[in-house]
Amino acid sequence: MGIVAGLDSSPAFTRIVVCDTDTGAVLRQGYAPHPLDVPDGAPRPSDVDPQAWLLSLGEAAGGGLLEGVQAIGVSTQANAVVPLDAQGNTVRPAMAGADKRAQVAAADLIDALGGREAWAQAVGCVPQAARPVTKLRWLAKNEPENASRTAVLLQAHDWLVWQLLGRPVRRTTDRGGASGTGYWSAATGAYRPDLVELALGHQVALPEVIGPADAAGTTPEGLLISAGTGETMAAAFGLGIGLGDAVVSLGASGSVMAVHTEALADQTGMITSLADATGMHLPVVTTLNAVRALRGTAELLGLPDLEALSELALQSTPGSHGLVLLPYLEGERTPNLPHTAGTLAGLRRESMKAVHLARASFEGMLCGLADALDVLRGRGVAVRRIFLLGQAAELPAVQAMAPSLLGVQVVVPQPADYAAIGAARQAAWALGAAQGTLDPRTPPAWHGAAAQVLEPGDDLAVGQAVRQQYVAVREQTHPGAFRA
Repeated sequence: MGIVAGLDSSPAFTRIVVCDTDTGAVLRQGYAPHPLDVPDGAPRPSDVDPQAWLLSLGEAAGGGLLEGVQAIGVSTQANAVVPLDAQGNTVRPAMAGADKRAQVAAADLIDALGGREAWAQAVGCVPQAARPVTKLRWLAKNEPENASRTAVLLQAHDWLVWQLLGRPVRRTTDRGGASGTGYWSAATGAYRPDLVELALGHQVALPEVIGPADAAGTTPEGLLISAGTGETMAAAFGLGIGLGDAVVSLGASGSVMAVHTEALADQTGMITSLADATGMHLPVVTTLNAVRALRGTAELLGLPDLEALSELALQSTPGSHGLVLLPYLEGERTPNLPHTAGTLAGLRRESMKAVHLARASFEGMLCGLADALDVLRGRGVAVRRIFLLGQAAELPAVQAMAPSLLGVQVVVPQPADYAAIGAARQAAWALGAAQGTLDPRTPPAWHGAAAQVLEPGDDLAVGQAVRQQYVAVREQTHPGAFRA
């Protein structure tokens, strides 16, 4: 038996799990918040000193947590860009998170390359405000001196791996993280330096993309550091999803990702073609409205929380007595309707009750996510099982409605640090490959996530009828939205 560690550096904290290399059993855990001066509930800053990540890591690993560990894997927040100068010093704070400052830059880049289809063909994704390539365009336009000093580009997990290894000359990344930059193609497995130059104004050094089971290096103390990856890829790896599986994540916005055998180019921009942490692909479709639609309905009805909304919704019947909510409260990405608003249809005297509106909000959210699933299915992605993630996945109304509305078996994993577990699994793979005990083409067979399994059963026909009711309203309100 060996021991490995996985760390997940999110925007707000660092979590570390120490795992058995053979089974994946979590032996011990560590946690520390990032030392950022942010009030509780306030948005995380767009500019972050990367040293905060190191300080949090050091605190989380305190008390001998890493004693006996042979290898470490690193998972971090997506889309954080760390610009370095020629000496390896940070040019400015890391540009992290969904940076709304870059919205104009995204539109500029789309036009500069010749439209959305050109980007989809080039790198499998269309520039958005959060995408690293878009942040480079913003940097060039708004901080030209910092842009000109930038000689090296790293993402958050690249930078942390580099720091753990003592800042060697060789800098590395993995294909999962690289696929989210907007200047690396999952289809070709190669960078597009011309797109970096288009965004930043000049060429820079980019980290070497290494394989899923490769090691980034070894510390002077003999601790192996694996390639690292983004938190989306690490969580998928930690869950143990494979072909035929999809993950539906219920945050304020929603996302659907599935394991697939090839990269997908989508000219509409609805599919972002990412690579995973195993050598496969992770096409992702995002909706702008998931739990925010539930919270909005709860506020409208004067309810204290989502649990109360769930309880009220279950007092109605499937179809919400004809009431249909298109939950496009922040515009929508799937379908691409950035300037639209939500729609409440089917208002009749008998349907104007709180219980029906409560249920319509859950049905609307889940039908919107079913639309996202259909985008993937329409491109040949098989979906036979869905992993449902997020705090809202625990709500009784979600669990009662999701199997029939999504049309397949639904798995609700027990809460766990899946991104950290995925990083640890990557470390175990790299360690085994280096020692010759594991095939570099086959990851370690760890125990799957403990979960509740929900089947559509006899409710499938009812769910299909509710979905048809939703689609009819969507087509009447936004005809041809998915054909645009």
